[in-house]
This record gives sequence, structure tokens and C-alpha cells, in this order.
Amino acid sequence: MSPRKIIIDTDPGQDDAVAILLALGSPEELDLLGITCVAGNVPLERTSINARITCEAAGRSDIPVFAGRSAPLARALVTAEHVHGKTGLDGPELIPPQMPLQDQNGVDFIINTLRREAPGSVTLCPLGPLSNIADALQRAPDIAERIQEIVLMGGAYFEVGNITPAAEFNIYVDPEAADIVLKSGVKITMMPLDVTHKALATRPRIEAIRALNSRVGTFTAEMLDFFERFDVEKYGSEGGPLHDPCVIAYLIRPDLFSGRKVNVEIETKSELTLGMTVADWWGVTDRSPNAMFMGDLDADGFFALITERLARL
Repeated sequence: MSPRKIIIDTDPGQDDAVAILLALGSPEELDLLGITCVAGNVPLERTSINARITCEAAGRSDIPVFAGRSAPLARALVTAEHVHGKTGLDGPELIPPQMPLQDQNGVDFIINTLRREAPGSVTLCPLGPLSNIADALQRAPDIAERIQEIVLMGGAYFEVGNITPAAEFNIYVDPEAADIVLKSGVKITMMPLDVTHKALATRPRIEAIRALNSRVGTFTAEMLDFFERFDVEKYGSEGGPLHDPCVIAYLIRPDLFSGRKVNVEIETKSELTLGMTVADWWGVTDRSPNAMFMGDLDADGFFALITERLARL
């Protein structure tokens, strides 16, 4: 079977970088057509640098990287340097990338790629705020029926919020964009905090990656050394959760995950619960299911997959 064509839409972020590396280490399953960057964890200028640094760390300067939206659809940008550090990739020594940023806008790349490729053959993998994806759907409504699936990291239900008491960061940054995506009619799979908080980069798991004794292994371990400190302090957990790699791992090993097809809607009006992911987990409304909402994963299998694929780079 030919590899699945994907576009990664991202705001790197240490966990975004691990997701990119996981995709690059899995060419038999995934054909990465390009990376589009969005403002989120850090501003757009920095996310587009970080995506290229990550590609170069893997020796893949051939991957085209595009800059998309520098702000949400209707709001001022909220960033997360308090989690990811000033650069977004704090931890390892960061060498300025030599590979160029593509001239084409990232939103245009998404639209043009979906129109060029066979209908139903391209999966979108948003790892940050959904600004680029929603912008593309608004500007080119015809692409919705051409998308194979959107597999995204975002939202929360039982785990509630990580940026406000009610909202997960990616959805909170651009709730209007999330609302557009979830109402698009496209097949959607969500990796909310409910599942990503089970993907903990514990010390033994980080050391297994470091023990690869490769450029990528060291780069990843040093990122995770920095990244884990915030969540360990905040939650008292054994390690920081690797949110974004869940998206890529699902495409490679869907058997690692389980969830429910439910209705998911986004709060866009309330000051108190702005960006809340309202997931009808118990089916108490008559609203039609519109997303596969993941709730559990095999964490040992997840980290074994990441370590094995990083070893290939």
C-alpha cells in the first residue's frame, strides 16, 4: 500500500517537533507533502524557523516549509513561551536553518495541494491553532470534500483546560477557526488532552531516546528535558505529555488509540468558557456526531514507536 499523503500544519513547540520527526521517520506509512506554519506556541516568524530547524536535524532539508497565518481569524494572538521557552524549542542548541522558507503562503499551499491531488487522498494534520485550516476552508469551500481526513491535536473534555480552566490552548487561541473546522463536514479525529496527558515523557522514556546516540536522539532528548519541567511542576506528573506526536502516531498505529464518535462544538462567545470543547461524550443531546474524540492510548507502545522511528533518522 502506498504511503498516506499528509500536510502537517504546526506551531513548533517541542512536541510539534517530535511529531514532525516521527513523520519523517515513517516514510513507508506517510508521505509528507509539506509543512505549513501558524502562529501559536510562539509567533509565526519563530514557528517557521523551528519547523526548518527540525527538518534539518533529521537531514530532510528537502521538505517544503511554508508560513501561513500570523494571527487568529478574529482575535489577538496568545502564545505559550511560558511552556516552550522564548524560542519555542528551548533545550538543545539551535542552529539557524539553511533551508529556505517557501515563497508561497501556507494557506495557498493547502488549497492548491488539495485541488491538485486526487480527491480523498490528502490528510491534514494540524498540531496548533486551526487558523490556517479554517482560512483555507473559508477561501476555498470546494476543498472540504477533497480532504481525506483532518487528524488534529486540540480540545479536552474530562481533562478540562490547560490555558484557562475550561479551554485547551490550541482551541482557545482561535476558537472561531476550530468552530469552522468542526462544522465543515470533513471526517475529523481529535487528540484532546484526555488522551495526550497519558503520553508522558517520563525520565526512562527520554533516556531511551538519548541512548540512540544520534543527532536526532540527542536533539529530541534535550528538547524533552526542557519541555517536561513545566508539566511536572504544574500537574505533579512523572513527565511532560507529548501532545502533538499523538496525531502522527495515530496515522501509523491507530490500534494504539481508542475513543468515541461524538458531537463536538466550540464555545466562541462566553468570557468564562471561551474555547471550551463541548464534547457530548455521553450522548445526552440530539446533535449529530462530527468527530472521533480519542480518550485512551497504549503509552508504552506509543513511546516504543517514537523511539524506533527516531532511530531511523
